Amino acid sequence: MSARLQVQNLLDFIDASPSPWHAVHSVEAELARHRFVRLDEAAKWPLQPEGRYYVVRDDSSIVLFVVGRKPLPEAGFKIIGAHTDSPGLRIKPNAANCSEGLARLNVEVYGGPILATFSDRDLSLAGRIAYRDEHGRIAAQRVRFDEVLLRLPNLAIHMNRTVNEDGLKFNKQTELPLILSVLAEQQLPLPYFQSLLEELSGIEAAHILSWDLNVYDTQKGAFWGAEQEFYTDSQLDNLASCHAGLQAVLDETVLSGTDATLVCAFFDHEEIGSESHIGAAGSFLKDMLRRIGLATETDGEDYARALARSFLVSADMAHAYQPNFPNAYDPDHKVLVNKGPVIKVNAGRRYSSESISEARFAHWCEEAGVPYQKYSHRSDLPCGSTIGPIASAKLGIRAVDVGNPMWAMHSIRESAGVLDHDYLIRVLKRFFAD
Repeated sequence: MSARLQVQNLLDFIDASPSPWHAVHSVEAELARHRFVRLDEAAKWPLQPEGRYYVVRDDSSIVLFVVGRKPLPEAGFKIIGAHTDSPGLRIKPNAANCSEGLARLNVEVYGGPILATFSDRDLSLAGRIAYRDEHGRIAAQRVRFDEVLLRLPNLAIHMNRTVNEDGLKFNKQTELPLILSVLAEQQLPLPYFQSLLEELSGIEAAHILSWDLNVYDTQKGAFWGAEQEFYTDSQLDNLASCHAGLQAVLDETVLSGTDATLVCAFFDHEEIGSESHIGAAGSFLKDMLRRIGLATETDGEDYARALARSFLVSADMAHAYQPNFPNAYDPDHKVLVNKGPVIKVNAGRRYSSESISEARFAHWCEEAGVPYQKYSHRSDLPCGSTIGPIASAKLGIRAVDVGNPMWAMHSIRESAGVLDHDYLIRVLKRFFAD
C-alpha cells in the first residue's frame, strides 16, 4: 500500500473514532476482518497455537495478541503500546445550564489540550452513556452526534484588545461552557440535554443514568501542502500510533506466523497519568500477559524467562521542529517531518529508551529501509512522558520510546508528514517479524 493510501486509511480510522470508546470499536472492526476472537476476562481461555485473540476492558482499552509458534520461554512477547485517548473537553455530570436564554454545556478539561484551538470550531459530542435496560440491569451504549452541535465563540478583538500580544486564554470554569441552543421559556436545560441523548440513542431519558462524553471536532482529516505531503486531523496524538501498530500486526506476512507471541496494547487515560484499572499504570497488560502464560502452560520460572526475552515498543508522537519557534527546541536535536520515526531519549527516564533499546530499534529501521531520527527535549523545559516507562517498570522488560514527528501536539487540529506514517508501519512490521 502506498504512503498516501496508508494515511487516507488512517484519516478514515480517526474520523470514525471521535472518542476512546469509538477508537476501540474501530480497532475491533479491523480485527473481525482478520478473524480475531474476542475473549472474556471472566472466562477461561482455550488458546490455540498461532491463534488470534483480543480483550477489551471497560470499552476504551484493548489488548490484542497472536500466539507465537514457539513456546513463550523460548521466544517471549513482542509488544507495541500506544494510547486511545487525546486531550480535550469532557461534559460534566450536571451537563447543561441556562444563561440569558442560551443552553450551555458545562465542560471539564481532560489532559493538557491547547484550549485556544477549541474556539470557533464546529464541535460535537461522542462517547458512551450508561443506562438501565428493560431488565433493570446497567448497560452501556456508544453515542455520537454527527452534526455540528456546539461552539465556543471567541470574544471580539474590540473587547479583548491585547489578544494578539498576550494570547487567547480561557478561564477553565467560567469561559469554556459550550453554547448548545436557545431555550424556550418553559424548557429546563438538563432535561433538554437528556432529551437529545434519548433522540440519538433511542433510550428513554428517564433510563439514562450517566455518561462519558467527549467534545470532538467534526471537520474531517485532510492532506495539505504544495505536494500534499502533509496531513491534518484531530487526535493524531495518539491514534496515529495505534493505527500504525494495528497495521503492522495485521500484515499478512506477520499474521502468517512468528516465533514470538505478538501483542498490541492500546490504553485509555494516558493523557491524565495512566492511573486507572484500564490505564498503563494499572494491571491490564500485566494481567493479559499472565493469562496468556497460564493458558499456554507457561508458569513460574518459565514465565519469568518469557518476560526476560520480551521487548516493548512504546509508540507515541514526537515534537517536529517548527522553524517559526526555534527557541523551543534543542538545536542539536531537531527532528523533521517526513524524515522518519523518532527515537525519544531522556536522562530522567521520562522516556523508556536506553542505549541497547535505541540500538535495536535503529537496527530494525535499517533492516526495513526506513530513516530514523533521535530527539532530546530542551534541558531547561519540562519533558512530557509516555506509557513506555510505566509499562516497562510494571513488567520488568526492556523498552524503547518512539513516534512520528508532528506539529501542534495537543491542538484540536494536529499535523504530520505522509511519508512518516508509512515508515513507522514498515519498521513495526520488521520488529514483529524479527
